[in-house]
Amino acid sequence: MWCIGEMTPEYVERMHNLLDLYAEPYNPKKPMVCLDEKSKQLLGHTKEPLRGKIVREDYHYRRNGTRNIFLAVEPKGGKRYTEVTKRRTKQDFARFVRRLVDEFYPEAETIRLVMDNLNTHNKSSFYETFSKKEAERVLKKLEFHYTPKHASWLNMAEIEIGVMDRQCLNRRIPDEAALKRQVAVWQGLRNYKKAKIKWTFTKEKADEKMSKYYI
Repeated sequence: MWCIGEMTPEYVERMHNLLDLYAEPYNPKKPMVCLDEKSKQLLGHTKEPLRGKIVREDYHYRRNGTRNIFLAVEPKGGKRYTEVTKRRTKQDFARFVRRLVDEFYPEAETIRLVMDNLNTHNKSSFYETFSKKEAERVLKKLEFHYTPKHASWLNMAEIEIGVMDRQCLNRRIPDEAALKRQVAVWQGLRNYKKAKIKWTFTKEKADEKMSKYYI
């Protein structure tokens, strides 16, 4: 069950904004893209696994640090894009979003970007990473839509990260190179299938279930 925060006017306004956005028909010129991050611990084997019909791993393992995975998913377009980074700083975030603008959606008029309230997810990240001219060039193509505070369940990127966890990350991955390979293969297969997310929670359903809690 979702953990629902206090239903303040700001919470309701942001929730309604996202649910209206999710209800819009697909528009490739103004794609709606949901973005989130995932941390993955790298674990190496201390003994080689026994391989057969079932792989048997020794319970001892070697910690090799962690890596961050950026994930952006276009639920109605059946597309997702990932990047593995050593950290998730403002600079890492800004560079990944610039790739969305320049490499993945160069023909888009506007990218409607859905994010939570992490302190890197704002315009200052671009001005701290790029020149003023470059930051404004990238930001000109972006329209930010934020989830309410304590309501990251409204970001469909969480659903896609859950799929990635089950299909790709639910195993020991020893190093960054292996993680990049695994994530790239998973992304390629999902995009080949044009896997989409069907969102059924509407503004009307939200008001029906939650309006008695609105402040």
